[in-house]
Amino acid sequence: MGDETCSQSAKSDQNGKSWLAIILVGLIDIVLLYGITLMYAQGEIAFALLTLFLMACGSWVFISQRGYCYRYVFPGLLGVFTFIVFPLLYTINIAFTNYGSNNLLSLERVREIHLAKTYSSGDGSWGFRLYQEGGGYHLVLEDNDGNQFETLSFGELFEPVSIQAAPLKPDSAGTTGTPLSMREIIKQRSSLKQLTIIMPDGTGLVLAGLRKFGPLSKIYEAQTDNPLILTDTRTGETLYPDMNSGFYTDGTNEVGPGFSVYTGWKNFNEIFSNPGIQGPFFKIFVWTVIFSALSVVFTLIIGLLLACLIQWEPLKGNGLYRMLLILPYAVPAFISILIFRGLFNQNFGEINMLLELLFGIAPEWFSDETLAKSMVLIVNTWLGYPYMMILAIGLLKAIPDDLYEASAIDGATPWQNLTRITIPLIIKPLTPLLIASFAFNFNNLVLIALLTGGGPDLLGATTPAGATDLLVSYTFRIAFESYGQDYGLASAIATLIFLIVGLIAWLNMRVTRRMQEG
Repeated sequence: MGDETCSQSAKSDQNGKSWLAIILVGLIDIVLLYGITLMYAQGEIAFALLTLFLMACGSWVFISQRGYCYRYVFPGLLGVFTFIVFPLLYTINIAFTNYGSNNLLSLERVREIHLAKTYSSGDGSWGFRLYQEGGGYHLVLEDNDGNQFETLSFGELFEPVSIQAAPLKPDSAGTTGTPLSMREIIKQRSSLKQLTIIMPDGTGLVLAGLRKFGPLSKIYEAQTDNPLILTDTRTGETLYPDMNSGFYTDGTNEVGPGFSVYTGWKNFNEIFSNPGIQGPFFKIFVWTVIFSALSVVFTLIIGLLLACLIQWEPLKGNGLYRMLLILPYAVPAFISILIFRGLFNQNFGEINMLLELLFGIAPEWFSDETLAKSMVLIVNTWLGYPYMMILAIGLLKAIPDDLYEASAIDGATPWQNLTRITIPLIIKPLTPLLIASFAFNFNNLVLIALLTGGGPDLLGATTPAGATDLLVSYTFRIAFESYGQDYGLASAIATLIFLIVGLIAWLNMRVTRRMQEG
């Protein structure tokens, strides 16, 4: 029935416009197909397939009459799939691999790199002279038989370059340019190291000393019966790809670079079985839950009390107080965090200066685990209470004044008003927001990254882990810090975070539904 209605409305709107729509969609598809071809040629197969899938869906929606009704929601669905669903699936896929800074490439690319490795065999040598002509340089090489060869001109080099050399005829007037002294040659040594000189017979020469070039030889050659297995031309040893470790190995040593392979549940097993990861992970998980819960509790208490204070009629200048108390919410969070980082500085911070002046103490906020966690909670409470205060002000205004007037007649105290009237009436609409605040603090990367960097470090951890790290900052440090950028392990932890946050969202929906039904 819905499809029939959709088709009817589509027919009424698309008369006379269908051909124009088909032409426009066709032109867009041609451009996209060109981009897909480029992505596929560069090995970006996942992105090519994603673009192809979205292109097919978009073409169906904007051309087919049955898809007419979906064109209004397609842009939103396109954004959700591109920026949420696809990254999530991509992250889960990486969680089952050893993808990292040591295993970035594919097996085919690593094989190509090994086959391209060369060394100077020393089976002969060519003396050389370096000439400068204008802003460029060229070489004249001479073999043991006195034959001379001249290279093409080159400038200052910062990356490997191959240049051709041609015979210098004996009856020619000789090469042009100014010959450089040994001192000048030494200055150009870095550029000469980047050169590979291709001789007329195809031999490659590289710099083999201060005064000579030597021939290049391949380090590895592929076996004919199994091209993936390589043979070392110097020693005769074989290298074969180890699909467990993701490296070429001779049976004893691993030879980099590595390649990415699927490792199954290895990363997840590491989280729950490796003591160097398991211990820090569970400590950080418990602290993440405590931090998120206490942040919600503290910001709610302070925000609610300040909202009640601002709503108090005898208080003069309520508007000014409201503006001042909302200021922490108006200032960008990263600025406030960096200011607090300076205030809590153990040596020069104003907070320690004041404490030392009054009580003779100078707490080590960034070195002591308990103090560091307390500092994080203090700063996060300061950043979060204005939001709770704004919510509470709006909810308090919805409470009828008659209830407070009746309680005043009965002689109720302010505490009784708060516990018997205010909190019971605002807790229902506030609960979903509190759960959302918990989920936000669960992933509060900016606070930890800018304030403590996760420190102080946890002892015995084989990954970068700190006492104030949340799961999200712990994942970030594993992925991008000195541990080796283990994207596979970081993706496994990110997958667990997604499941936890997804569970929180599910609980949020259930609580909201129950409250609406109640």
